[in-house]
Amino acid sequence: MFHFAFPAQTALRQAITDAYRRNEIEAVQDMLQRAQMSDEERNAASELARRLVTQVRAGRTKAGGVDALMREFSLSSEEGIALMCLAEALLRIPDNATRDRLIADKISDGNWKSHLNNSPSLFVNAAAWGLLITGKLTATNDRQMSSALSRLISKGGAPLIRQGVNYAMRLLGKQFVTGQTIEEALQNGKEREKMGYRFSFDMLGEAAYTQADADRYYRDYVEAIHAIGKDAAGQGVYEGNGISVKLSAIHPRYSRAQHGRVMGELLPRLKELFLLGKKYDIGINIDAEEANRLELSLDLMEALVSDPDLAGYKGIGFVVQAYQKRCPFVIDYLIDLARRNNQKLMIRLVKGAYWDSEIKWAQVDGLNGYPTYTRKVHTDISYLACARKLLSAQDAVFPQFATHNAYTLGAIYQMGKGKDFEHQCLHGMGRNPVRPSRRPAKLRPPRARVRPGRHTRNPARLLGAPPVGKRRELVFRQPNRR
Repeated sequence: MFHFAFPAQTALRQAITDAYRRNEIEAVQDMLQRAQMSDEERNAASELARRLVTQVRAGRTKAGGVDALMREFSLSSEEGIALMCLAEALLRIPDNATRDRLIADKISDGNWKSHLNNSPSLFVNAAAWGLLITGKLTATNDRQMSSALSRLISKGGAPLIRQGVNYAMRLLGKQFVTGQTIEEALQNGKEREKMGYRFSFDMLGEAAYTQADADRYYRDYVEAIHAIGKDAAGQGVYEGNGISVKLSAIHPRYSRAQHGRVMGELLPRLKELFLLGKKYDIGINIDAEEANRLELSLDLMEALVSDPDLAGYKGIGFVVQAYQKRCPFVIDYLIDLARRNNQKLMIRLVKGAYWDSEIKWAQVDGLNGYPTYTRKVHTDISYLACARKLLSAQDAVFPQFATHNAYTLGAIYQMGKGKDFEHQCLHGMGRNPVRPSRRPAKLRPPRARVRPGRHTRNPARLLGAPPVGKRRELVFRQPNRR
């Protein structure tokens, strides 16, 4: 009844498939061997990590405005989670009645008083007072009102409260979104470029559900590549700004079951984007997707790398997630792919973006294992082991290490002495441990991943995947992820 024309598996591709839900203990044991460092390397990595953390903390104590607000109301507090819930959802709610109910729900129960006078920032203390008063107003219902005057104040205060919270949420949105358009984002990034930063632009958007969605996102990518390319003025893929492409945003049926359709419809459009990137000599990374889409992304990647029209273009990139048990095998395959086609690929190594969802889906489907590691420490080990793999293949790949973990950075700097690579950070997600002025000598400038777009399109993961604590309530059996 159904016929799926999947390509024949090579040994390296078969290894990827076989490791999908590999036994975690066996996988970690293999990773431990590859991640081993000498005592001298470990000590140097720890010392560098301490120095970076000290510098970051010193900078945070002097921060004001939104930076100070984010520090006071962090995601480790219920109040911080409540604010992030509002920041993610409020601007997308169309009617005022629902907005008022959301504000009341998220603010009325918060212990805002505990945040008063903790920060030297006048802005933060004013915000705490405002949230405290708002919480008291929204927590008061009609039965508790003792007079008509109180009811009048409550009713009249709702629009004022809504306006104030809307403004605060837009302010928080600017912490993560660099501009409403790619042109605005490029302009806003000029000051940081002078400091030594480079950028990788991730266009805001969810996966496409209709062809109209896919067409709109595709036009956004075309316009963005033109804008970034013209602004880069021939700096090259390593020195200039680049962009990441989310494949599920530019095809409405991006799944393995639709392999033939994806290869026939998406591949030509994707090739056009990469030809534009080659024209401007800027880097384009294929962004990470959920685990069940990985091998489809690799099929597209192989078609692009082996295409004669893209020969010699060093800007073809791929994002690999270290929390997947298949990660080292994916890297082996990509290195081999580059060497077979006499290409050099950009490989961005990240920890992973869909952990909660991957765990939940595996449980819902009744599977006998997970595609990802269930403990954070296992992901950290995998990251270092995979980093060593990338650093050992300088002829085939240009490694891009995306992490805010100070020890991970310290370890990579020790393993990567004399090697060519770059560090990447996420704009708005905490303080970057390696600002251009702090990085060790002879290293490339750090690249910040920034997200231009309309605030109302912000996916939940834009805010560091908040509210993580709330989302984990959806997991039926929480794995032990210490």
